[in-house]
Amino acid sequence: MIGGTFTTGHPPLPVDATVTPMPFLLAIVTLLSALLVNLIRQRLRAQLLDVPNHRSSHTVPTPRGGGLGFLLAFGVALPFLLWLRPDTQPMTLAQVVGVLFPLALIGYLDDLQSLPARTRYGVQLLSAGLAVYCFGPFPQPWFSSLGWMGGILTLGLTLIGFTAIVNLTNFMDGLDGLVGGVSLVQLAFLAWYLPQPMWSLLAAALAGFLWWNWPPAKIFMGDVGSTTLGGAMALALIMAPSQQWTLLALTLPITGDAIYTLFRRLFRGENLFKAHRTHLYQRLHQRGLPAIAITLAYMGLTGIIALALATLGALGAWLSLGGTLILIALAEGYLQGWIPNRRSEPF
Repeated sequence: MIGGTFTTGHPPLPVDATVTPMPFLLAIVTLLSALLVNLIRQRLRAQLLDVPNHRSSHTVPTPRGGGLGFLLAFGVALPFLLWLRPDTQPMTLAQVVGVLFPLALIGYLDDLQSLPARTRYGVQLLSAGLAVYCFGPFPQPWFSSLGWMGGILTLGLTLIGFTAIVNLTNFMDGLDGLVGGVSLVQLAFLAWYLPQPMWSLLAAALAGFLWWNWPPAKIFMGDVGSTTLGGAMALALIMAPSQQWTLLALTLPITGDAIYTLFRRLFRGENLFKAHRTHLYQRLHQRGLPAIAITLAYMGLTGIIALALATLGALGAWLSLGGTLILIALAEGYLQGWIPNRRSEPF
């Protein structure tokens, strides 16, 4: 969106070569993802079973690792873009896979057997470095006057930002359908707005996964899914041809809750490296709000932010930030009892 005019960044393609087959491909990806996730649910249940503990939002042992299913569907579908969208560069697809594959691999290994945090973060830095090498750093023009020092600062902050989005997304994956639903809205919007049609394939794959992950979930995405989705979101922002800082507002439903929780725990003197169950969405669920209502609320907020960005640009980003802060305050007020709770008993 430049000067009020939406530009696609590439010449229009023949309708019979792109527009018509694409919905069929998306439908096939959704179906393939649902089938693969169900296969993982049945065949790998014993190896990837998530047994509830005192921090869990679920009460029944549930398999994790479903993210492997929607990522496989996404990977299988990517080459078809070369046929459906002749403007797609094979090298770009290869680079996207190269950036996301380490995150998927380390996430899957972590789902099988918990890995040290240092190992996981090292791989996340590797993926972030590959993203910068392939597509450049996140734009920070205020450092341009500092010469080589500015370049180092830009690189460092990009690496930190990339891994932050990966980890914050992973932290938020604790309620049925939440991260999958929010990521679907984010990626579908970016696929249309930027446009980067590859993300529509990942959104379609998520739709198939959500068939099994929608409350009450029959399988979780696991770290293989959540860390890769965080990486995909960070990568999509880096790859955006413009307005990267404006589009960053699209992450607010995830990053807003996660960052607020980090600061709240810091002010309360809690150990930031100790596992917990105090994210806003978790506390709202503990208070009695059903998982499906919370998930729909986070998805709805993401959709509203997307609409604001599409219509108002940078102003929409600032309004989204203000609105998110107000919602966080209202949620905290509800949890603290400052806002009357008419519910007599939890769900």
